[in-house]
Amino acid sequence: MDLRPAFFIVGILLSILACAMLVPAAVDAALGHSDWQVFVTAFAVTLFVGVSLTLSTRRSWNRLDVRQAFVMTALSWLVIAVFGSLPFMFSELQLSVTDSFFESMSGVTTTGSTVIVGLESAPPGILLWRAILQWLGGIGIIVMAIAVLPILRVGGMQLFRVEAFETDKVLPRAATIAAGIASIYGGLTLLAALTLYLLGMNGFDAFAHAMTSIATGGYSTRDDSIGYFDSASIDAAICVIMIMGSVPFVLYLQAVRGNLLAFARDSQVRVMLLVLALAILLMALYLQRTDQMTWLEALRYSSFNVISVMTGTGYATAGFDQWGGFAVITFFLLMFVGGCAGSTTCGIKIFRFQILYETARTQLRRLTQPNGVFLAYYDGKPIPESVGLSVMSFFFFFAVSFAFLAIALSFLGLDYITALSGAATAIANVGPGLGEVIGPEGNFASLPNSAKWLLCAGMLLGRLELFTILVLFTPHFWRG
Repeated sequence: MDLRPAFFIVGILLSILACAMLVPAAVDAALGHSDWQVFVTAFAVTLFVGVSLTLSTRRSWNRLDVRQAFVMTALSWLVIAVFGSLPFMFSELQLSVTDSFFESMSGVTTTGSTVIVGLESAPPGILLWRAILQWLGGIGIIVMAIAVLPILRVGGMQLFRVEAFETDKVLPRAATIAAGIASIYGGLTLLAALTLYLLGMNGFDAFAHAMTSIATGGYSTRDDSIGYFDSASIDAAICVIMIMGSVPFVLYLQAVRGNLLAFARDSQVRVMLLVLALAILLMALYLQRTDQMTWLEALRYSSFNVISVMTGTGYATAGFDQWGGFAVITFFLLMFVGGCAGSTTCGIKIFRFQILYETARTQLRRLTQPNGVFLAYYDGKPIPESVGLSVMSFFFFFAVSFAFLAIALSFLGLDYITALSGAATAIANVGPGLGEVIGPEGNFASLPNSAKWLLCAGMLLGRLELFTILVLFTPHFWRG
C-alpha cells in the first residue's frame, strides 16, 4: 500500500497545528510568562516534521483510495495528539509523557477528561492551548463526518454521503466543504465569546469557553468548571452554544443559502431536542421531589448538566453523581447517546437510534404479518439494507469495546464505578466519569499510567467511530 498520500495530509495537518501553537505563545509573551518559549520550541519541532512530511511525499497524485483514507484518518488523530502533547510536557506544569499525551488526546478528541490539578494557577498559554486543541478537534470531526466517513461506509454514515462526492476526489471536495464549515464554525465561536463576555466572563475565559463549548469539548479554565461562575445567565448561554454544536453543520450551510427551515425539517434535530427535553424534565422533577432544590434551581441544574453530558461536552455546575441513584443511572445512559451526525458531538449519535428503532419496528411487523412487505424509513426515505447492517454492527462493536475497556480497567485495580464510567466517558468522549475519583468534582490524575493509556485508546476508538480503527487490525486490510 502506498502511504505517501496519507503522510502528505498528515504533514499538512501538522503544519496547521504548528501555526496554532503561535497563538498561546503570543499570549504568554504578552503576559510576560516564560512558557512562550515552550510553544515556540514546540512550533519549530512540529513545523519541521510537518513540512518534511509534506515535501518528501509530495507528488502529482489526485487519488486517495479507501484503504489510504482509513490510514490517513487514524494516523491524523494519533499524530496530532502526539505533537499536541509537547507543550504540556515541557511547560512549567512538567507533566509526564503519559499525562501529556492523555491531556492532548482528550483535547483533540473533544473528550474533556483532564489530569491537571489547579487550573487557576496554570500558565495562560496552556489553558488556551487546551481550548485550541478541542476547537481544532471539533472542526476536524465535522469535516471527517461529512467528507470521509460516508465514503468509508462507517457505522451507517454512508446515509449522509454528499452528492457527487467520489473516492478519487476526497481532497478537493473536503477542502471545499471545510472552507464553508470553517467560516460558520469560526463565526459561531466569535458570537459565543462575545455573548459570554457580555454576561460577565473576562475576555480570556469567554474566548476559551466559547471554543470548548461550540466544540462540545468541555475543557474549562477553572477546576470547578462552569460552576465557578455561579451564573444562571452564563449557564443558559452555554446550554444554547452546546446545542448549536450538536446539530449537523451542513444545516448551517443550508440556512446561510436561504433554507431557514432546514433545522426544523431534520429528524435528527427534532429527536435530539425531544430526548433532551424529556431528560431535563424528568431530572428536574426528580430533584424537586427529593427536596434537593426548588423548581427553578432544579430546572437550571438539570438543564445544564443533562445537555452537557448528552452532547459529550462534559462541563459541570454541580456534583450530579451525588444526586442519587436515579441521577447516576440517567447520566450514565445519557453518556452514550450523543448528538447528531455531522456535528462536533460524540457518542452513538441520534440517527443510529432512529435507524435501529425503525428496523426493529419493521421486523416486529414482519413477524405479525409474514406475507406483508414492510420497509424501514429514515427521513421519509427507505433505509438501504447496507445501512441497517452497518448500524447494527456499530452497536455490537460499541458494546463489545465498552465491555472490554471496562473489564481491562477493573483488572488494573479500579473500582467498578470508576471502571464502568471511565470506559463509558472515554469511548463516548464525554469527559467526566462518575464517583469520587473521576466524577464531575474529581479528575483523572490519580489513575495509574496503564489505565490512562487504555483510556486514550478508548477516546481515539470512540472519536473515530470504531470501525476506522478496528479495520486496521484485520490482516485482510493490509493485503494486496
